[in-house]
Amino acid sequence: MSTVQPTTSDAARPLSDQEWLTDLTDDGPAGRRAVLRLREVLLRATRQQIWRLRELLPGAGADELEDLAQQCADDAVISVLRRLATFQGRSRFTTWAYKFGVNHAGVAVRRQAWRHREIALPDALAWRADNSPGPEAVLDGTELARAVEVAIAEELTAHQRRILLALVVEQVPIDVLADRLGSTRNALYKTLHDARRRLRTALIASGHLDNHPDRSVS
Repeated sequence: MSTVQPTTSDAARPLSDQEWLTDLTDDGPAGRRAVLRLREVLLRATRQQIWRLRELLPGAGADELEDLAQQCADDAVISVLRRLATFQGRSRFTTWAYKFGVNHAGVAVRRQAWRHREIALPDALAWRADNSPGPEAVLDGTELARAVEVAIAEELTAHQRRILLALVVEQVPIDVLADRLGSTRNALYKTLHDARRRLRTALIASGHLDNHPDRSVS
């Protein structure tokens, strides 16, 4: 980052959205000062998110968490600058930019938490009936579980099965799974969407699910 420092008056005065956009695209001192101000905004975001998720990194000390926040702030600045043209003014610029810091920090924490963990890519669903409810509820749950198991085995492709089970059952963060598989978040979301749609269709056909629109599945 540049060593140009914002003046006291600059740091105290809030910028309008248009001033942010104008200054951040300036090649001179105003642009460098704006980048430093942007980084301060993003550093607040990354610190807050990392400390909120710090229990996912039980071995990390304060210094390590701060280093991670600083790295994420740098990455978030680059992301914001690359996407300035996508800002549509639906919220304040700082609110829009803040989300980049939160997202970068969340991804970084999840990657750090999973960096030494093996990722299971099961090819079949392992289910267990819950014996705590009454017999009728157990029977209904068992029948539904078997229907889901059959649908996963027979209606999904091998790739769809592995992605669905890794994300939904094994609870692997999608960013981590994308990294390990050399894929992208969008590609995995598409696979998960297609798998859920096939499962819904199969469960409706077998009478285990009502044919009502469900945006979380379709």
